[in-house]
Amino acid sequence: MDGPQFVTKEEKQQIQARLDELIANRPAISKRIQEARDLGDLKENGDYHAAREEQGMQEAEIKRLTDRILHSQVVDEAHKSMGVVFVGAMVRIREVGGDEIEVVKLVGESSGGDSMEYMEVTLSSPFGEALLKARVGETISVRGPRGMKRFEIVELA
Repeated sequence: MDGPQFVTKEEKQQIQARLDELIANRPAISKRIQEARDLGDLKENGDYHAAREEQGMQEAEIKRLTDRILHSQVVDEAHKSMGVVFVGAMVRIREVGGDEIEVVKLVGESSGGDSMEYMEVTLSSPFGEALLKARVGETISVRGPRGMKRFEIVELA
């Protein structure tokens, strides 16, 4: 991971809660492995192999979340009062030449959740990079698959 990853206070709490949940599940996975091992022949023991695979995936996720917490920096939300886009901000934008206003939320990492109210934009994406530190009233340019698009920052919601 290169440098600090910026997250909101709420994002950091969600990451920590997920990490705590996975760590709390370790004994249950170990018990499943032991119970499957007690059944005998490990070569053809599907329960054993499934439990070991689940354990490996959970341990990888624990490591990823632990690294993310260690390298995350909670953003200062004082930027909102200054009209500057920051991680965690809900931003109303309008494509230059268009009438439709869309709401996007600048996030450190996608939550994977779908929202009808807004679209998540990650900080590491071209759109996220262009949004960060933009001010209300400014126009940003974003290079996408269909060429360059320009968006006006209408307001911070």
